[in-house]
Amino acid sequence: MPDRPRIGVTGSARRWSPSWWASRTALALAGARAERISVRHDPGHERFAALVIGGGEDVSPEHYGGDLNEQVRLDPARDALEMRWIRWALERGTPLLGICRGAQLINVVLGGDLHQDIRHMRELTHNRPGLLPTKQVSLTAGSHLSAICRGTRIRVNSLHHQAVRHCGHQLEVVGRDLDQIIQAFEHVGGRSIIGVQWHPEYLFYMPAQLRIFRWLVEHAEA
Repeated sequence: MPDRPRIGVTGSARRWSPSWWASRTALALAGARAERISVRHDPGHERFAALVIGGGEDVSPEHYGGDLNEQVRLDPARDALEMRWIRWALERGTPLLGICRGAQLINVVLGGDLHQDIRHMRELTHNRPGLLPTKQVSLTAGSHLSAICRGTRIRVNSLHHQAVRHCGHQLEVVGRDLDQIIQAFEHVGGRSIIGVQWHPEYLFYMPAQLRIFRWLVEHAEA
């Protein structure tokens, strides 16, 4: 039986990280072996077939021209670590899946910027932070992500107060919520890169969400 592809998952350095365990489970169900990467978890190698850049604290505003005086929870060491891994993947053509903060950071590395706080932009979508799929997202017909999820209307969860504002180089918006805030992007230059603003790792029991991880595993094997 061939070895399962090895996929690195970046995230919080905390000992107990629900996101890590959920991502590990989702990737196992999709046919991959996950390895944890954080400022406290050094894999000691670079033999990854794909990367998941996970969710967490806000991206430091210094990286995208945001307000440096805004009161936000930051993790500069994690920013530096994950930006290094994103650049590593871009240099090698390694598939990337960005989740929430991870999607924002991929966008920033590729020259995009962020809305530092979207709460004042909400009119049709209430801020109901939670792990359950309570929010509706519309996907662009014909996009890779709509093909992966097999539809243009999906239900997702929501834990964010920041979001992509302008997409970076060769990234294209393929998902928005009811307030037209960007919820997903993909690369249009031939690279295997998808970013989602929600947390599919907590929704792996939903076929459409698990297929996002299966997409990553298929491209890792390719």
